[in-house]
This record gives sequence, C-alpha cells and structure tokens, in this order.
Amino acid sequence: MNKLTVLSLAVMVALAGCSSDNDKNENNIIAVDNKIAVGSEQCVNGGVETQSGVDTDKNGKLDSGEVTATNLVCNAPATSLTSEQLKSLTSNVWFSDAQTKLETTQAANAKIVTESGKAKNVILFVGDGMGISTVTAARILAGQLQGEMGEEHQLSFETMPFSGFVKTYNVDAQTPDSAGTMTAMASGVKTDAGVIGIDEAVERGNCASGKGHELITSLELAEIAGKATGIISTARITHATPAATYAKSAERNWEDISDMPASAATCEDIASQLVNFEANLEARFSGVDVDGIDVVMGGGRRHFLPKDAAFNSADAVSTVEGDRTDNRDLTAEWKTQYPNGTYVMDQTGFDAISDDATKVFGLFNESHMQYEADRANDVAGEPSLSQMTKKAINVLDNNEQGFFLTVESGRIDHAHHAGNAYNALNDTIELAKAVKVAMENTNPEETLIVVTADHSHVFTIAGYPKRGNPILGKVVGVGKTEPSLAADDMPYTTVGYTNGLGYRDLGNETDADASYLAAAVTGRVDLTNVDTTTPGFHQESLVPLSSETHAGEDVGVYAMGPGAHLVTGTNEQSFLFHVMDFAADFVKTADEKLAQ
Repeated sequence: MNKLTVLSLAVMVALAGCSSDNDKNENNIIAVDNKIAVGSEQCVNGGVETQSGVDTDKNGKLDSGEVTATNLVCNAPATSLTSEQLKSLTSNVWFSDAQTKLETTQAANAKIVTESGKAKNVILFVGDGMGISTVTAARILAGQLQGEMGEEHQLSFETMPFSGFVKTYNVDAQTPDSAGTMTAMASGVKTDAGVIGIDEAVERGNCASGKGHELITSLELAEIAGKATGIISTARITHATPAATYAKSAERNWEDISDMPASAATCEDIASQLVNFEANLEARFSGVDVDGIDVVMGGGRRHFLPKDAAFNSADAVSTVEGDRTDNRDLTAEWKTQYPNGTYVMDQTGFDAISDDATKVFGLFNESHMQYEADRANDVAGEPSLSQMTKKAINVLDNNEQGFFLTVESGRIDHAHHAGNAYNALNDTIELAKAVKVAMENTNPEETLIVVTADHSHVFTIAGYPKRGNPILGKVVGVGKTEPSLAADDMPYTTVGYTNGLGYRDLGNETDADASYLAAAVTGRVDLTNVDTTTPGFHQESLVPLSSETHAGEDVGVYAMGPGAHLVTGTNEQSFLFHVMDFAADFVKTADEKLAQ
C-alpha cells in the first residue's frame, strides 16, 4: 500500500476552488470539489464538498476507494434574495401595493404625536348602524359605481393610519341602542339603553331618578374650554345620537314636551335643552360663561314648533307640522337668543350661509332628513351630509381656539331597519365623502378625526359570488354566468338580513321607509325575474319582524391626527371620549377655565 499524504489545511484552502480531477501534484494527490445543492441534508444553504486522495492507479481520476479525506464547507445563510429570485413577487401588483402601503404606514408612524393636548380641532364622525359588513359592502358598491370590480376599493376613512374595534354593549343590554352607545362616546361613561347623558344609576323613563347623575360631554367641555362647537345629523337633531352630545334625559323618546308623561314635568324635553344649551350649561357650572353651540344642522323641525298649522314651514308634509303642546316656537326663541345668527330650513337658505356666520341653526326637514338617494325629491331641497360638513368646518374654523364637531350619518341605521341595503350603503358612501371633505379642509397636524359607528345591524354578506359580482345582485359563482341556486332551486342575493320585514320589490323607489306600508314577508321568494339592484329592492330576511334589529358585535373605529395612535386593539366604547380628551385636553382646559 502506498503511503498516503495528508494535505495541510492551507493546501486544502488553496484547492477549494478546484473543480477538475486533473488537479494533482507530484505525489499524485488529487482534490475534487463537488457542489452541494441548496436544501441538502448536509448543507441546507448549499456549499462545497472537497474530496482528496492519492491517484494510486494513475488513471487521472479520484476513485471512491482512493478518497482519504473529505472537507465540507457550507454556505452562510442568504441574507437577501436576488432581483431575479424576487421577480415573481415584485412584478405582482398585490405585492407592490403592499410595499407602498408599508412605506405609507412607516411614514405615518414617524409622524405620531404622543403628547397630549396637541389637537386644536376634533371631529367625531358616527355612522349610525355602520357595522363591519356595512363598511365592506359600501366599499364594494362605491368601487363598482366607479367602474371598478369593487373589492379593491377603499372608502376615505379606510385610508386612515390607525384603526381598531369598539365593543358596543350597553350596561344593561347585550345588543345596544344609540342612546347608550353615543352617551359612552360623548362622555366616557357607559350607561343603559335608551338613556341620554345620564349614568347607569338612572331608571329609564323615571325623570327624578336622573337628577344628580348627569354626565358632562366632550361638546360641553369644548364649550367651556372656549372652542367652537357643532352638531350635524341627517336624522332628527333631537334623535338619540346627536342628542347625547348636549342633552340629559331619562328617556331618549322625550324629543319634545308632547312625548313626555305628566310624571316627567320637572324634566326638560330634548329640543328645549338644545335651544337652552347655553343657559343650562352656565347654570350647572358656577362662573362658566359660554356662547352656545355654533353650528346645528339636521332634521326634526316638528319638535321645535307648536302644534298649530299657523307655524307650518314651507315644506311641511303633515297638515300640522309641529308637535309641541306648550305653544313654544323654539326656532323663534333661538333667533331671539342669537339675533346675529342664521336660521335656515332649505337648500336655498343653506347655500346663502356665509363662512363668517357666527351662529347657524338649520332644520331641513319635519322629521329625519332624506336618504341621500332620495334627497332630490325633497320638497324644498336640503343639503347633503358632505355639504353640511364642509360648511360647518368653514364656520367653526373662525375660532382661533379650535373646534369640536360631531357628524352623524343617521339614516344608514334607518335603511337597515327597513331592510333596504341600497340606501344603507349609499348613505355610508356619502358619509365617506363627508369624511374626505373633513380630511381635505383641515390640517392633519392639528386635527384629530375619528370615524366609528354606535352599533351594527344583522346585515350579512354571504354565498360564494365571483369577484366583481354586483354587491346588490344575486350570487353568481366563480366561473359561472348564471345565479347560484339554493336548496329550494331559487336564486338568492349576496347581501341580506337575519331578521326584519323582508322582501320588497318597489322598483325605483328611493325612500326606504316605503317598506313599512306592508306586513313582513315570511318564507323565501323566487327572485329569478327580479332586479335586486334597484333602489326599491329590499332583501329577504330569515326571521320576520316589524323592523330589522341592531346587532351586538364590535364595530370599527378609524383615526388620523394627534392622538390617533391610541386607536388600536379592541376597546370599550367609552374609551373614545378619552382618546379625544387626550388629543385636545378638554378636561384640563375646562378645569383651568373654571378655576379662573
């Protein structure tokens, strides 16, 4: 046997680049490099195995029996992929869009203001009944109305850098109502269903039980702090959500004195509290001097007028428009309090409001304002939510101390109650337009904007429709051209309701409330020859009820501006008050004013 020569480490390193078995020295020692593929058991990242030995048979090759030494060198883990390896990702629009979103998010995070009191202005948008499924369906509809497939679209507030969830239950109710939920957002204290501006110690409907348990709201604190204030709603301005910003009531339905029992004689109705807001707030806090709410716009004129046809407005739809049984004309009282203020009741009056107006009071409808899709049919004309939002900002922005504004899209909720997805989604889209107006007309460095809902509805998106299928249409499966059939051999719609009045085919009717003219429909309906995308189509429901109900799941919350970084995770609804207070120092500034 020939004596084997063992290579030194230095020689082995020198031979590491060899790849030919002709590499040998005078002692017939041969070294051969074998490449190891990525993923092998020996070297998961690949490498080189160097075999060496004496070419004893002098055939110029290193046979397996001649191998006397093996050296394994594994590649270090790769820290990055080559552009070629990434090509299948970087050339994909989903990947590139996500990269852009990541960069935008990083930029937003770099601008986070973590100090309190940095928000000069605060705007709270509330989509009444705007649950997650409503946001999703509205997003798709908005995209499809613009010629897109829809699913990839984003509503204005969905582009905000911070978002989270809100638990909506009331203290005494698993599935909530708007009075308790808005009270939580407005005051930072959760309370019972049906109660406005009073804590849970109150007995609903018991006037006396609320005494001493009144809460203070962000709007009231903003007033004391010297900021301008405003309330906008497409519902009656005395309805639960807007009322929770300024009123204290043991019963949400006490919108005017005619709604109140004799036992509540010592309590003030909600409409009266709105007109007397300034005097009431000054009476509650000794030494406070406020100038009253600067902008109020919405519906509900009937609660401010006497029950006397002589006081009917030009667009009254009832024989007697007013409901008040105390002969008070609260619109006249408001004008007396604010002689330089502007009272309007139609589109013409609204359009004439100057941006330097000192006080604005707009009551655009006897009851609720029109659905956005039905607005053109209003007798005297009325502004859209986005138009009111822009006007309010222009007026409120005159205050150098800043402003607090609450904007409610109240009729999303009403359309859902009527089982009409068309109007619910269109009003949600209009809310998104109003949010966009706010985003474009305020400084993001000094304005906190929060968008949320008070509760959701039993509104569902179901079936397996293909991408781009009309969101209000019948389910058509992936790769199919005809509607899918249920087990009863009838087609069904993508969106629907768990309960409510159910099916209606009212064609081009844009007033969702027309649904209440007929009894609830039980059982399934053959939709084969029905156009389910029309304004007057009302979706089927599983459980027949006189009205569709709220739901109890969490709702989304979206935010931008100083303090917005606190909007994350899942929170109690009352937490939103504290986010706004952190951003604008409402409590601190109000305390300082009271101490002066």
